[in-house]
Amino acid sequence: MSGLLALLDDVAAIAKVAAASVDDIAGAAAKAGAKAAGVVIDDAAVTPKYVHGFSADRELPIIWRIAKGSVFNKLVILLPGLLALNAFLPQAITPLLMLGGCYLCFEGAEKVFHALFPHADHVVEADMSTGDPVHLEEEKVSGAIKTDFILSAEIMTISLAAIEASSLWKDAATLAVVGLLITAVVYGAVAMIVKMDDVGLHMAREARSGAGRALGRGLVTGMPKLMWFLSTVGTLAMLWVGGNIVVHGLHELGFHEPYATIHDLAEAAAHALAAAPGLAGWTVTATLDGVFGLVLGLVLIPVATRVIGPLIAAATGGRATH
Repeated sequence: MSGLLALLDDVAAIAKVAAASVDDIAGAAAKAGAKAAGVVIDDAAVTPKYVHGFSADRELPIIWRIAKGSVFNKLVILLPGLLALNAFLPQAITPLLMLGGCYLCFEGAEKVFHALFPHADHVVEADMSTGDPVHLEEEKVSGAIKTDFILSAEIMTISLAAIEASSLWKDAATLAVVGLLITAVVYGAVAMIVKMDDVGLHMAREARSGAGRALGRGLVTGMPKLMWFLSTVGTLAMLWVGGNIVVHGLHELGFHEPYATIHDLAEAAAHALAAAPGLAGWTVTATLDGVFGLVLGLVLIPVATRVIGPLIAAATGGRATH
């Protein structure tokens, strides 16, 4: 009997340790996910474009295929790769973060440039003119998963940098939780967004009450505005997060500008607005990081489109995508 009691005590102790570990993983995952929020917003804003032009019955299957590809990107490729890199070559994490930050700045600046100087996307037009919906869907899903890989790499790298050093299995569990939760949130939100106009159309036609039909019409007419808002927020988030990553990366590598200037201006703003110093400091930092990100992204546009893109196309034997 005493042996059984001792065994039960051991089991209880193990359960307490496991519960504490779960709490630690959940806390670390929440912290890491918050750090990656800017990239998550962009991911949610970018993905709906991949179902544009398809019939309503193909929208959810396409999103599901992209979501499965995203999970594979995060858990099978990125998670073990980043953990190995963190264990054997941790000094590479900051340059990798900066590379991802540059990509975010480029994407954000390209969207700003396109909004200021609208121009046709010949790649999209060529895809839409193929006349083969199966081929078009395969290309769209493939392109979406490639784009997701870059955004997922940034999310996972930011998350890894945000969590405190711990045991290998706990770091792996934290990254897995972050990856799965972010994928569920992003693609769940995308699924709701792309189907909202269908829900609104159904309500506008079939609702029994005038209020229900009016709500349906409001959903249909409001979706373009929501998509515009998400796209705008995603663009600002890309520029802010990308600029912040590059600025901090330069500081960590020994290049203290423009970090020092931005930090001094944020401190001055915090002292000037004593009623809300935290808000003032964050606003100045985020704004200047975003401006830096926009300038860097505009510089990178010709580099990416005239140098990197053609090189990738030549290496792969096809057209470059980003």
